[in-house]
Amino acid sequence: MSVIEPSSSAPPGDAAPDVDRGPVAPVARVAFTPLPPSAVELVGGFLGRLQQANSAMSVPRGAEHLEREGTWRNFDNVAKGAVGADYHGPCFEDGEAYKWLEAVAWDAGRTKSPTLLDWLDTASRRIAAAQDADGYLNTFVQSGRRAQRYEQLAWDHEIFNNGALIQSAVARFRATGRRDLLETAVRVADHLDRTFGPGRRAGTCGHPLIEMALVELYRTTLERRYLDLARYFVDVRGHDLLDPTHAYGDAYHSDRIPVRDTVVPEGHAVRAVYLAAGATDVAMETGDTELLERLQLQWQHMVEQKMYVTGGLGSRWEGEAFGDPYELPADRAYAETCAAIAGMQWSWRLLLATGEAKYADLIERQLYNAVLPGVSLDGDSYFYANALQLRAGAVATDSRMAAAGRQHWFGCSCCPTNLMRTIASLHSYLASSTTDGLQLHLFASARVNADLTAGRVAVAVRTDYPWSGNVTVEILQSPAGPWTLDLRIPAWADGATLRVADQTVAVAPGTYAHVRRSWAAADSVVLDLPVKPRLTAGRHRSDSTRGCVAIERGPLVYAVEQIDQEQDVAVDDLLVDPSVLDEEYDADVLGGVPVVVAGAVVAGERVDAATVRHRRVRAIPYFMWANRELGPMRVWLPASSPLS
Repeated sequence: MSVIEPSSSAPPGDAAPDVDRGPVAPVARVAFTPLPPSAVELVGGFLGRLQQANSAMSVPRGAEHLEREGTWRNFDNVAKGAVGADYHGPCFEDGEAYKWLEAVAWDAGRTKSPTLLDWLDTASRRIAAAQDADGYLNTFVQSGRRAQRYEQLAWDHEIFNNGALIQSAVARFRATGRRDLLETAVRVADHLDRTFGPGRRAGTCGHPLIEMALVELYRTTLERRYLDLARYFVDVRGHDLLDPTHAYGDAYHSDRIPVRDTVVPEGHAVRAVYLAAGATDVAMETGDTELLERLQLQWQHMVEQKMYVTGGLGSRWEGEAFGDPYELPADRAYAETCAAIAGMQWSWRLLLATGEAKYADLIERQLYNAVLPGVSLDGDSYFYANALQLRAGAVATDSRMAAAGRQHWFGCSCCPTNLMRTIASLHSYLASSTTDGLQLHLFASARVNADLTAGRVAVAVRTDYPWSGNVTVEILQSPAGPWTLDLRIPAWADGATLRVADQTVAVAPGTYAHVRRSWAAADSVVLDLPVKPRLTAGRHRSDSTRGCVAIERGPLVYAVEQIDQEQDVAVDDLLVDPSVLDEEYDADVLGGVPVVVAGAVVAGERVDAATVRHRRVRAIPYFMWANRELGPMRVWLPASSPLS
């Protein structure tokens, strides 16, 4: 008998580390358990094709760029003892190599590609050769650019780079089982543990990241010192131990307020959200419920006050920063791609900790509307910042500006390499488990398996999401006895239904639908999510969106590009008629996409003194904009009349 029980929370389960090789760490009790990398495989579909394109185009091009930029020569020069040799790139260039290497590790684990495995072996040797005998590793400092180690903690990214190394090493170990890079990372972590902490040197890095990395290393090795050091790096912030070297002061370095006192993120958006994600890891692993509650409050305030409709984070070019509450200019939006990636990482941790659907909702929103705009459809060029409006006649004074279009690379290459590792590991965001069930968070064609207390569960997911809201889950393998399949019902999915056998029920948006029964192979569940177009009203407190509407369809935010409009209609002059909204499939647009068609008028345009001339405005998914030509674009458009 089927039992379908929509709920806003999921049943608790015992957590385990996201690792399918090595020891299992004793972690805090959380709602959901991440699955091992090998447990989820994308099989075609939108996200599968995206991951394949990343592996075939973006990651190899990343290798070319890093070689051309001299990134690996930095390691080779240090290994040769060439102090004073030319150093290539910014002080955080090591970190870009490590992030790219993490992407290679995830791809190699999936594909077993000899080329990727060779890249991993070669890079691991070059990195290890540059490491000092005591474990220290930072080619910027080792090449003689500073008189001593940790001379400028606020800026030099020494500890940040070590965090990226640890993350790539853990990825290599989990994806391929190889320990060589992990051993280098352990020596780095041991050096940090001997250098920083109570009774040792006080301080931390100006750019958070090490906190997440050390917790992952703890989960992988069971060495408690790494968790303790992560907690130290979280709690030491906000105590005036960093000497700010930046005009934007302590907030830029996430060091103005202690983490436990922070109720809304501020300062440099990427730094702030990386820190929050790392603090969430620490809270989960130490059972610190007070810290976790404060981080949930910080997340809620971020979403309500400091986030764009796309999920973009960071409204100021000055300091790449969060602005004041509701300070969300559309044309000046910074919305750095890396900040959205950090947001996904933070929400994933809060999802695991709490089981609340709103965190998975934000992961989806940011993936499709704040991360994917950062890379072109061919996987070869990138946006660093993601504006929600480009005016006619805009002139770029910086390569990061929307008016400059996507770039093949940047002097600060954090966004391209971060995109590569994120897309390479996308499958890890799809599902999780408890001792008694399997949860599906993102919808994509995939095969998923999990080991429950009762035995192995395997399912196949078939869908054309995000274009279609129809999702079929077929049971491939099931133990005897009942277990629970949980499916997220997105908050936008009014009218969603779920069919199991001969039973169809309505399911509540913003929840998980729990389907508990005894399953057999070939059983299926069909989820129908209405993806019809809708208009979202701008918030009155935000000057750039007051009186405006944004077009959304399913999980996608849409944008109006000049190329799709009638020849005599300027995007900058459009006012949307909220009473007219439809869609049509256009095979000639960007390989074929659902185009949303809305009613509109042109400001000041009339047929005669008494009659306004009505127009049609066409909108495409925002993440696809600027892939045909670079021209005027808007996400928010003034409404010709208020939404009813």
